[in-house]
Amino acid sequence: MTQEQPTVIPAASDASTSPSHQAKAPTTQPFGADAFAATEQTVLRWLGMAGFLINSRGTTLMIDPLLEGFDMPIMIEMPIATADVQRLDGVLVTHSDNDHYSVPTCRGLAAVTTAYHSTRYVASLMDADGLPAHGHDIGGEFSVGGVRVALTPADHAWQNAVPGASDRVHQPEDACGFWLDTPDGSIWAPGDSRLIRDHHLTMPAPDALLFDFSDSDWHFGLDGAIEMANAYPTTPLLLHHWGSVDAPDFPPFNADPASLDDRVTNPDRIHVLAPGEAFTLTRRK
Repeated sequence: MTQEQPTVIPAASDASTSPSHQAKAPTTQPFGADAFAATEQTVLRWLGMAGFLINSRGTTLMIDPLLEGFDMPIMIEMPIATADVQRLDGVLVTHSDNDHYSVPTCRGLAAVTTAYHSTRYVASLMDADGLPAHGHDIGGEFSVGGVRVALTPADHAWQNAVPGASDRVHQPEDACGFWLDTPDGSIWAPGDSRLIRDHHLTMPAPDALLFDFSDSDWHFGLDGAIEMANAYPTTPLLLHHWGSVDAPDFPPFNADPASLDDRVTNPDRIHVLAPGEAFTLTRRK
């Protein structure tokens, strides 16, 4: 079984010569061993792309890490090389697209972690790739060290709308988001998804939202992302899925933080992190 690839991706030469505007992430802030050390806080670092490193009082997790081996041109320097990752208590993957389930990255991390968590479908791909995978149902829960994790729904079965994109019919439960409860507050990583109003707008307010605001039909769309952000008007928004891939005409990778300021309630909670930059989680009052 092979991993599906994102669709309608422009050729590298087309992306590099396009006159279209594309926002680029701030200059990378590399990090090393200190990011994996025991701490009295919960600290998040954007890895670029859709990935994050979370260190919650010494429990270390990566969500959707892509540190090497991508098949499109990258505009950023990665904040850490796969070989320099010290240790991980778990790797969480939201779905099978190769900018989220990076097989080269996950294989490279196998020396420093013993647990990969995802949906049951993605876990089957991980098993085939020789990784120690744990598959879960939507709504299922598990613990990694001092962090409690639950799978949240996502709507991202784009393969079913593209003839020839997959040899199987993808199910809603093949993709997910993750809700993480840490000693210092909650983190919601909704994953790639179209807006599910009776879910994405009705959750308890998290203490940090990993925020995908790309204007893509198989993501929230800009209007949907802003509606979701404003449903949680005091939650910090940690922007991702933008400014990393040189693809100015491909909406999923081409969001611009400037599109948010005059439409998001309390725009001072928008965090335009540099890859590798630390953000300390604080529980909302």
